[in-house]
Amino acid sequence: MTGLSTILIVVGLFLVGGIISFVKQKMPTSLIVLLSIGAAMCLVAGVLRLGVWN
Repeated sequence: MTGLSTILIVVGLFLVGGIISFVKQKMPTSLIVLLSIGAAMCLVAGVLRLGVWN
């Protein structure tokens, strides 16, 4: 596991935690959607770096 892929996955999981927290606090939906897009992009980029660019 390379350093960059690890960082991307950790940041993605951190953002998922933020999504869960914001849903519990009943924050605006647009903010939750924005966090969801960022988390998905980080997680997908991290996983793709693991699988494609070994």
